[in-house]
Amino acid sequence: MTVHHKKAGPWKVFVAIFIGMIIGSLTQKGSTLFGFDLFHFTFPIYDLCGKVFINALTLIVVPLVSSSIITGIARIGNEAAFGRLGVKTFGFYLGTSLLAILIGLFFVNLLKPGFQINPEAITAHTNVADIQQHITTQETSKFSDILLQIVPSNIIDTFGRGQMLGIIFFSLIFGYCISKIETHASSTLMSFWQGVFQAMIRFTHIIMKFLPIGVFFLVAKVFAEAGFQSLKSLGLFTVAVLLGLATFMFVALPILLKVIAKVRPGRHFKAMGPALITAFSTSSSSATLPITIDCVEKRAGVSNKICSLVIPLGTSINMSGSALYECVAAMFVAQAYGIDLSFTTQFIVVFLALITSIGVAGVPSASLVAIIAILKAIGLPIEGIGLFIAVDRVLDMCRTTVNVFSDSCCAILVARSEGEEKVLAKEVMKES
Repeated sequence: MTVHHKKAGPWKVFVAIFIGMIIGSLTQKGSTLFGFDLFHFTFPIYDLCGKVFINALTLIVVPLVSSSIITGIARIGNEAAFGRLGVKTFGFYLGTSLLAILIGLFFVNLLKPGFQINPEAITAHTNVADIQQHITTQETSKFSDILLQIVPSNIIDTFGRGQMLGIIFFSLIFGYCISKIETHASSTLMSFWQGVFQAMIRFTHIIMKFLPIGVFFLVAKVFAEAGFQSLKSLGLFTVAVLLGLATFMFVALPILLKVIAKVRPGRHFKAMGPALITAFSTSSSSATLPITIDCVEKRAGVSNKICSLVIPLGTSINMSGSALYECVAAMFVAQAYGIDLSFTTQFIVVFLALITSIGVAGVPSASLVAIIAILKAIGLPIEGIGLFIAVDRVLDMCRTTVNVFSDSCCAILVARSEGEEKVLAKEVMKES
């Protein structure tokens, strides 16, 4: 489902970030005004208001992710013409998103941005011992225990506890089953879940109106705890995300275009120019959709048959740049709290980043919702999003650009695999 939306004005968010940094730094531990302890007065306010905003975001995670996955899978299953073309498209989308996530995982483990924060500075008001115990218990769990989380015995209890692995599994199977039952019952269930999904998007819009206020309190809290020392870790986090996005966009995808599609990547970058500029400036794949279709069809020479299926589907489910960002953000939070995640837990982070990037696509600030889902699933503090929310808006512009370029690359790959010879041919490029 393509959702057009207006994001919270970036300047309001940037102003909120700046004021939060200044106010938070002025009210650090030991700060006094006429002998009055500012920290002990202001910190509980930052903490409470920040938690209210995070709770509001967390409130929508379960119904939003479940309804989005159920409707998405049911819609794909109902597509009579989905067939071979659809399977190829879905396969390329999953493959490129997984590749993006693994690139992000490599850079966050290489640069370790979260370890630049002194854990004691941000964990004074968090019981890290309990978090570590919970994660260690998960990591030492046998495969059978993880399997029992994925396939729960009581789905109502699973929804109530917000256990994302079980919710995702149930939603995938339930969505598929809806597409296979008789038409009347199927359409009734689809109407219900689409209604839930659209209502949750409207709910998200309402929460996003308060984004600048929420950002102010979250940033002020981080700077009151860690001061400007947190800027170093934020800088490294930003570098890790940008390196990951750049490697995926300028190295991995061009290699796929060259080796699998056997086309010139430079021509594709030229063809997609208008769409990439629009994506960067709007931070919205949905708003960029008409220009993306025009560039892929008219400038890159992909047939309308393939373009009309692959690009709208990609705007709904293929968020490679967002998936990379979600993985890096979750790992960053773990590092900041001084928690080393085992290979098994990192694999779960990769899996959840892949599924949630599909599940919450097309929603304002979708990545924040997805990251909360991942943090909940592995037992990390949800308030950890305050550690990187100051740079989220800028990185949103970058990852949206990567999302759009990834969609277009998948269209090229599908078109070439279907034997289309004119894709990015010299004569097509001249005409455009």
